[in-house]
Amino acid sequence: MAINKSKIANGFILAGSLAVFFGTVLAFVGPLIIDDQIVKNTVIDPSNELSYTMWKDIPVPFFMSVYFFNVLNPQEILKGEKPMVEQKGPYVYRKRCQKDNITFHPNDTVSYKEYRTYYFEPSMSAGDESDVVTIPNMLVLGAAVMMEKLPYAVRLMISATFKTFKEGPFLTKTVGELMWGYDSGLVDFLNKYLPGMLPSSGKFGLFAEFNNSNTGLFTIFTGKDDIRNVHKVDSWNGLTELNYWRTPQCNMINGTAGQMWPPFMTKETTLPFYSPDACRSMELVYQRPGKMKGIPYYRYVAPTTLFANGTEYAPNEGFCPCRQSGLLNVSSCRHNSPVFISHPHFFNADPVLLDYVQGLHPSEDDHGLFIDIHPQTGVPLNVSIRLQLNLYMKSVSGITETGKISEVVMPMIWFEESGYIDGPILNTFHTNLVVLPALMEWMQYGFIALGLASIIIAVVVHRKLKAKDKQPVKGSHAHEPEEKYIMNNSDK
Repeated sequence: MAINKSKIANGFILAGSLAVFFGTVLAFVGPLIIDDQIVKNTVIDPSNELSYTMWKDIPVPFFMSVYFFNVLNPQEILKGEKPMVEQKGPYVYRKRCQKDNITFHPNDTVSYKEYRTYYFEPSMSAGDESDVVTIPNMLVLGAAVMMEKLPYAVRLMISATFKTFKEGPFLTKTVGELMWGYDSGLVDFLNKYLPGMLPSSGKFGLFAEFNNSNTGLFTIFTGKDDIRNVHKVDSWNGLTELNYWRTPQCNMINGTAGQMWPPFMTKETTLPFYSPDACRSMELVYQRPGKMKGIPYYRYVAPTTLFANGTEYAPNEGFCPCRQSGLLNVSSCRHNSPVFISHPHFFNADPVLLDYVQGLHPSEDDHGLFIDIHPQTGVPLNVSIRLQLNLYMKSVSGITETGKISEVVMPMIWFEESGYIDGPILNTFHTNLVVLPALMEWMQYGFIALGLASIIIAVVVHRKLKAKDKQPVKGSHAHEPEEKYIMNNSDK
């Protein structure tokens, strides 16, 4: 029986050793297996059904929320008084993105055009597209600044043209008209006699060129040769660099197309991307970790230097001529119109900009932009990109429509493009990237713990058996001294 117990103890030691070995191997091999699967599923390849569909059609619901700065005192502004605005909105649009003309190339890149369409969502909006709003008239006040250095006689003619077409310094139109375009005799006149001066050839609207349009021809790396390059832009519209800005650094096309990033990110990793709408590359920086429904993420935000002027941040000198810090001059890629991009409500901008306009209340929660990204895969879980469109306006002699307007960077609208992973995709994400790795981790610890427990139990059993073998058996040597005494006496 003792022999059987000994064999069982030895068997336990062997099984325990194997379990510890297997658990230790799993501790090293498990993460490698997961990383290998991430690499396989992150490469842009039609055979990767889930990730390819996510990249191609973006099944996540995406929304654009638009807020207008309704001008409350247009007549007083013309007399030189400080503008007063009130925020109206949001007017929410569902955004549908779809990649088309997808072409794979031998050098492990893929080209595509992404088409976007917007649909108004009344249930999510604070009002209707029929709401009436007053904003500065870009056609008049923008053109006035553009024509400021032309001869006085030309400026008088321009002013007369505005009067002929009944175009004043401020527009009072419906949200729908301001967004997607309205009929204008002046626009028709300019398109006929000065083609190319305006961004669109049809109706004039702030987002007229966005709807049913594409963001240009992107060529990006598939990651097949090197996963560190996946989603990075190789060229845009055939260009490997831009020509809008004054320095090579500012004209660089850096990072991805702004939808996904390479996997295996650390807290030191930044999020560079090229935005055709902003006409430049931008870069977000790590702020903090977090969790979304059990899935870990890194939050990335805009650094304070993103829209800083050249005086405050030397590398941005190429984006000048600059005004106050916090404004990006995009006139060079917007038909020389005096248009500036900023964070909403001049968040993170020079405080003097807030002094020029009444009714602005910046805060990070409401007006800061962020991307929550799953660091292992480079897939964004929650996105909120917020930008504001501003018009630089001032009084221009000869153009009477400008009155005595004080020099001001006037906020017109701000918009937020947002989306987050939910539903079946989130469940798949959670299973593959949280549940399975956790299960693998518990398995490795389980095997090690079970193995060690088996070895300890077996060693204890072994010792007990050995100790039992060493103990003398009762009664086996009880008469030995007496027998020796009798034998000795008989010899005598």
